[in-house]
Amino acid sequence: MAVILDARRLNKSFGAVTAASDISAGIEEDSVVGLIGTNGAGKTTFINMITGYLKPDRGSIHYAGRDITALSPREITGLGVVLRNAGLGGFFSRGRPVVPGHDAPAEEVAERILAQFGLADYRAKNAQVLPGGVRKLLDIALTMVARPRVLLLDEPTSGVSAEEKFGVMELILKAVKAQGATVLFVEHDMEVVARFAERVLAFYDGRIIADAPPQVALNHREVKRFVVGGELHRLDERQGAAHA
Repeated sequence: MAVILDARRLNKSFGAVTAASDISAGIEEDSVVGLIGTNGAGKTTFINMITGYLKPDRGSIHYAGRDITALSPREITGLGVVLRNAGLGGFFSRGRPVVPGHDAPAEEVAERILAQFGLADYRAKNAQVLPGGVRKLLDIALTMVARPRVLLLDEPTSGVSAEEKFGVMELILKAVKAQGATVLFVEHDMEVVARFAERVLAFYDGRIIADAPPQVALNHREVKRFVVGGELHRLDERQGAAHA
């Protein structure tokens, strides 16, 4: 598959702290990539450089063959690289087709996206009273209004109950992939990473220490030591119990 997002030797420091050290990664179209790492490992810095909220000290970022390193966050979003928590509710203006990339009235666009995410029955409810999993789906559904080609999700199952997390993630990916978007998601839940990521980028100390399919990356020696630790052992125990 073609590479849609290409980070080349990114470096970023804040004073004496190195947040990104020679990071390179090519993200293929239509892929689902999980980003893991402890707090301060560099994954958020990586995301913020991709979206333009931080500029690398050295290195470059290419999207669909175009160098976007110097572009503003608004310009990058306009090209199709969207961070989930971007505020997009303003697109739903009443009575005219104001949504970029859509030729239907905003109300029709909203109804179609709500149906894709299984949210049509909640259209008349205040978001504050919705269950955690439903609020998460609504949040991401709003983001999909922009029809991104690359969608960056920050902990998509946070605030979702253990019983809901797999179903919520399945619905998110089904709806997002139906629109042809490439997905990068930051996640601390290794069960979610192991089940849904096609590829894992593991960050530690501003570096990518593993770049592989989940079954390989999660068992990488440095990843087990610095990233997942005891969480991987608990995951193995739960998987073993499920097959007993």
